[in-house]
Amino acid sequence: MRVSVFLLLTLLVINLAIDWYIYRQVTHRCRNPRLWGRIELWSTVFFLLVLVAGILTPARQGSNNVLLAKMWLIFTYGSVYIPKAIGVVFDLIASIPRLFGHKRIRPVTIGGITIATVTFCGIWWGATINRFAIDNKEVEISLTELPDNFDGYRIAQFSDMHVGTYGNDTSYVSRLVDNINAQHADLIVFTGDMVNRESSEIKPFVDVIARLHAPDGVVAILGNHDYGDYMTWSSDNAQHENIEMLRDAYKAMGIKLLLNETKWIRRGNDSIAVVGVENIGDPPFPIYGSLTKAYPTVGDNVTKVLLSHNPAHWADSIADKEDIKIGLTLAGHTHAMQIELLGISPAALRYKTWGGLYTDSKSDHQLYVNIGAGTVGMPMRLGATPEVTILTLRRRR
Repeated sequence: MRVSVFLLLTLLVINLAIDWYIYRQVTHRCRNPRLWGRIELWSTVFFLLVLVAGILTPARQGSNNVLLAKMWLIFTYGSVYIPKAIGVVFDLIASIPRLFGHKRIRPVTIGGITIATVTFCGIWWGATINRFAIDNKEVEISLTELPDNFDGYRIAQFSDMHVGTYGNDTSYVSRLVDNINAQHADLIVFTGDMVNRESSEIKPFVDVIARLHAPDGVVAILGNHDYGDYMTWSSDNAQHENIEMLRDAYKAMGIKLLLNETKWIRRGNDSIAVVGVENIGDPPFPIYGSLTKAYPTVGDNVTKVLLSHNPAHWADSIADKEDIKIGLTLAGHTHAMQIELLGISPAALRYKTWGGLYTDSKSDHQLYVNIGAGTVGMPMRLGATPEVTILTLRRRR
């Protein structure tokens, strides 16, 4: 609660400072200062109320509708005040010459207003259009000891659905399912975070996701959001029942949930192991997974595809480890922070491996990070379009 109050007070100060500056400028520069001054004052009051409501709406309690309301309130506030702040900064820069008795550099102000407008439009484009624009990425993976019968084997990966963000609207998820099926992969894998806070979010989507099909089935692992750790529970038993509800939903969808276990895929006399661990991440995310429990002999020569939600697991415990022979790890989790422009994402400040294909120093261990198909926190993807990855395995010659 103290954090929420501190955040609220900080944003209130920033909000008032930005609006005071804008009010001063519009009442001095505009032809109808009284009209523009009133518009600015009333908009200030309105968005202050939006901010207060967004911050004080509980995030760890209440129904999913309460969480969605909080998400959209804060997003709406940010979509207005981020562009406003940009415009103010540019105008302050434009006004520097006035300190020395010169005129304000008007083109800088105009440039700032233009950038602010583009930013506002970009944010809402990301919320209304781009977060539903599915991107199919074809990737070839070369593995040294891949059995001949698996040369050309296709795996479709998707991740981080966060279905609670869509409420009861199944249209996007239905289109995503059809898109994945249309790739005609041999195996479909989901690398965690099906829900936001609680398992009841999956109920409207069970019949839709159950339509996923592939010759070798559909397998999945749990992500950090799937355990209910972002919800305040009345008891440990209530949280346990929440996990059981999600497991039952996976069964109803016909998806094999790998809970520190291995699924074997066979082609004639050849086979590969699809190893699924529960969430293993860096702090503050709890560790539920165990690689050695899922596959005790990690140093053998069997071709293994590991599903591990958080790519930090690969970076910390698999890359450059000669005693661990896992040629390919598939992860998600990062979302590229739902922002990626010209191949640059703020996720790089948090994760060394935030999206795409990575190898260790000897290229013995490869990691592919899918940037997810859903949204959480902010209902927007600025760039970083929803991803379905089609990985084709090739025998390294």
